[in-house]
Amino acid sequence: MKYAEMTAVELKNISREETLVVLPIAAVEQHGPHMPTATDTIICTAVAEQVEQNLKESVLLLPTLWLGASQHHLRWGATLTSRVENYETLLCEICESLLDDGFRRVLILNGHGGNIGPMQISLRRLQIHYRNCQLMAASYWSIAEQEIASLMEGECKTVGHACEAETSLVLHLRPELVHKSKIENFIDYAPDMIDGVYLCNDMYQRTQKGATGRPDLASAEKGGQMFSAIVEKVSKVIQKLSEDPFFE
Repeated sequence: MKYAEMTAVELKNISREETLVVLPIAAVEQHGPHMPTATDTIICTAVAEQVEQNLKESVLLLPTLWLGASQHHLRWGATLTSRVENYETLLCEICESLLDDGFRRVLILNGHGGNIGPMQISLRRLQIHYRNCQLMAASYWSIAEQEIASLMEGECKTVGHACEAETSLVLHLRPELVHKSKIENFIDYAPDMIDGVYLCNDMYQRTQKGATGRPDLASAEKGGQMFSAIVEKVSKVIQKLSEDPFFE
């Protein structure tokens, strides 16, 4: 069920109690010298659409929100962004439209690291007004953390930025958009956590070329395996969540 392709009458007849509404959120921002600016949107949209195909009877899929909280990429250029405070409010307003229409299960499915804080805060803001609803948020990589790690060859086993994982996934989904001749080993990535302390630096301070990790180890074959594993795990988790009871 795709929200944007259905009529008002069709949407009115969908069960508000049983249907889980999925809002994919991502970004359009610089992704180093070799990846398209829509990398996060391409991956998150593909995952969400395949999950919807797997769970047609229980998932209502919203259009992907391509605008993200990407101010920390602005100094690299090639980035579109919303201010963090505005982004939090935007997510609240989208969810409010659904919750006020009677839907009780909403999941924000994220594809961009900069959106994590805002999406969690937006749900905190909503929860005090919609205590009888199931309000959830997760990045696709946090759900499929083990599945992704098992396929990574580089030292880093998590999804970074224009990294081994993202490059592999886009090589699988949209290979014509990857500039293979510009792929390098981008291991000069400064961490944002040191000894348990969060360091608030932007991507210009943390990277020399706007990318991280080992995209030189990426492949379309790896991307295909990773995509299938992510979709399978996300589908399983969403199916379980759509069956969980509400906390009244």
